[in-house]
Amino acid sequence: MTWKVRHEGSPQAVDGLSLPQVLEGLQDGHWEPTDEVIGPQDRTWTAIENHPQLAEVAADLEPRQPKSYDDETHLDMNAMIDVCLVLLIFFILTTSYAALQMRLEAPSVTGDRAGPAVVTKEQVENQMIAVKIQMEGDQPVILVEGKKVAPDKLAGELKSFVNQTRHTRMLFEYDDKVPWETVVKVQDDAKGTGIDKISVVVR
Repeated sequence: MTWKVRHEGSPQAVDGLSLPQVLEGLQDGHWEPTDEVIGPQDRTWTAIENHPQLAEVAADLEPRQPKSYDDETHLDMNAMIDVCLVLLIFFILTTSYAALQMRLEAPSVTGDRAGPAVVTKEQVENQMIAVKIQMEGDQPVILVEGKKVAPDKLAGELKSFVNQTRHTRMLFEYDDKVPWETVVKVQDDAKGTGIDKISVVVR
């Protein structure tokens, strides 16, 4: 007197089993409560959970967690997002630095370059107008050929020197503490009076 067990709806069955073997297989997880069984006295297949001799054991079994399988079609985007963020930050920093360098880069007076031009005293006297800015207290003072000139009269004074001497070059010297806006104003006034080259004194 043997029992037969098959998976639900399967045409293939395992026969030659005893009732204790069926119970053992059910408890070990070889069979599911929804699998079908037919006993020696049965004429039709019946779910194990519905069979009178097996229903009590099937009801005492804890429901098994369904098996989960890795989805091979899933693509992990975290690593790609991290790489894209690093590249984005790199391009932003390099672009900003390149733009800043274009604005701030100044000619170097060291290294492999020839360095600042050297002029003689004769060249200054014969070709240039000497302009100097120095600090007296908290106020910058502009000197044109040693003569104090008010900032609002600087353009006229430079124009007068250009017309008299025909000098179109300026030797420009200023202290480190002189406000930058004063330095820029002197250079702008010089450009507007016909001076085409400004040589800055390098200490």
